[in-house]
Amino acid sequence: MYETVLLPTDGSDASLAAATHAGSLAQTNEATVRVVSVADSRNRFESPSSGLAPEAWEEAERDRAEAAIDETVEYLPDDVDVERSVVMGIPQDEILDQIQRADADVVVMGTHSRSGIDRYLIGSVTERVMRHASVPVLTVRDDDPDA
Repeated sequence: MYETVLLPTDGSDASLAAATHAGSLAQTNEATVRVVSVADSRNRFESPSSGLAPEAWEEAERDRAEAAIDETVEYLPDDVDVERSVVMGIPQDEILDQIQRADADVVVMGTHSRSGIDRYLIGSVTERVMRHASVPVLTVRDDDPDA
């Protein structure tokens, strides 16, 4: 039923919980898991107080994204085929683009379970992907009550 499972990750506990589900889904369907992490391009211009030049910011974001992928892959079963991808851009836009590029059949992603003002101010990448994805999106909640 599924040949390609797209697994977006930011390295959070919610993403790692999603990896466990994606791995199980991939094993059951003998599917490939494409793990993608987005190096957020918006912050390099919005954070002059970071003291980093735009190029240094971009490099730091790419390093963070690579580390998130490395950690997430450790949660996948050894017998699952894995593809890795770091992309630069706005997370929800890039994830939606990756659905098409990877010809994904399903997206498995974590949700931080924010509500109220946090959800309004911070927004939800997962919610935006769910609303616009052309394929099913399986969300996995981070069960940490402090998240």
